[in-house]
Amino acid sequence: MSRQVTKTVQKVAQPIVEKEGLELVDIEYKKEGQNWFLRIFIDREEGGIDLDDCTRISEKLSEALDEADPIPGAYILEVSSPGVERPLKKEKDFRKAIGKNVYITTFEPIEGQKVFEGVLRHFDGTTLTVGEEEKSFEIPFDKVAKARLSVVF
Repeated sequence: MSRQVTKTVQKVAQPIVEKEGLELVDIEYKKEGQNWFLRIFIDREEGGIDLDDCTRISEKLSEALDEADPIPGAYILEVSSPGVERPLKKEKDFRKAIGKNVYITTFEPIEGQKVFEGVLRHFDGTTLTVGEEEKSFEIPFDKVAKARLSVVF
């Protein structure tokens, strides 16, 4: 059910977010405790977003979701920035992340492991190269289960 909800919400949210000159980064629908949460993550290509952006999108999206009624039952709508550990979902996300630290999990082991953390060195649309100069891994794009930017302290 969760996947269907996020697909339906994306159809409602995408035009609203894009009309405001923002990017729809991710949608999450999940139960935490007694409550269902619908989280919409937005960003701006350059410069990030602020509270006014989140409030404006939240109000417009809330109205559109009430009208479309794609979710049975009650839920809590949250609109926010994806944060510093932003998820990488689309090819363009990976291209923008070249040279940055990433955290990637794969559907199946590659060279004996399923978790990779390091600098995204290269992405050609089919293969990611992740790691440090002394050791790097070639990860097929279609084997990536989850990926996000990673903050290194």
